[in-house]
Amino acid sequence: MTRSHDLPRFVRDLLASVPSHGEGVHRWLFRTARVLHPYRSETEIAATLRAAVAGCGRTVAEGEIADAILNSKACAWEPGAVGVQRSPRVSAWPTVDHQLRESITANGAGLYDLWENSPVRFEDGERYTERIVDVLFPGNPWLCVGATSRTFKTRHREELRGELAPLALIVPSPMKGQTGKTQEGGTSEHTLESTGPRRFLVVEFDTGTGDEQAALLLHLAERAPLALAVHSGGKSLHGWFYSAGQGEGATRGFMRYAVSLGADPLMWTRSQFARMPDGTRDTGQQQTVHFFNPAIVEEAK
Repeated sequence: MTRSHDLPRFVRDLLASVPSHGEGVHRWLFRTARVLHPYRSETEIAATLRAAVAGCGRTVAEGEIADAILNSKACAWEPGAVGVQRSPRVSAWPTVDHQLRESITANGAGLYDLWENSPVRFEDGERYTERIVDVLFPGNPWLCVGATSRTFKTRHREELRGELAPLALIVPSPMKGQTGKTQEGGTSEHTLESTGPRRFLVVEFDTGTGDEQAALLLHLAERAPLALAVHSGGKSLHGWFYSAGQGEGATRGFMRYAVSLGADPLMWTRSQFARMPDGTRDTGQQQTVHFFNPAIVEEAK
């Protein structure tokens, strides 16, 4: 399990550079799992990641490691060979342009500005999860929702009515049906195969202060329609950008730019869970909505 002589030097260097808590452990797990797929079984990858993050400064749940392995499999790195062209789908995401990021976050904008720019504000202490989801997903589509990434279900929207506020997660695109095939050949109610066309591209920033993350979302909102901004109940903001009907090329270009500002590339996967708007994290914290613009979605009907 701990052998490393058969790994390329850059993979060994990556394993030796685990970030500390608060500096991107979650993103490191995804990135490292992605490059380990050609060399290790999933069981071995889990053991390798578990050992590597043991001293990162926080407890890393088994589910977080399992998610990193599962979600990185679709874009697993493929070792190159002379005369062989790599598939475009495995092209690396850009590195963070810290100078550009700092120039954006230094303009003074922050959470207050995100709230002030929100066309709709919720200020009475009530939960508006159901109403928000009705706007984001009109009609009665299949939705995949969960309390955790391991406890989830896919049901028609109307079957879920009244059940959403206590939940933490939702796939930001409707599902094609209740179940689909996993990459291992099994059946699950949360699969990439069963996820329909992209409706929202969710951009998550999990480093920097809340004000810095808000400034970055406001900056991105100048380039794509921001429908929603949700706090994770932890340390990150999720920006929901309406992308229905847009080509994957244009959407990916926008995501690459967001990643260059520090966004988590994991959110590119269509089936990746995002935070339920005005839902409840597993710690009991409310996932507060800081920005909501229903017109973005309603005008597109």
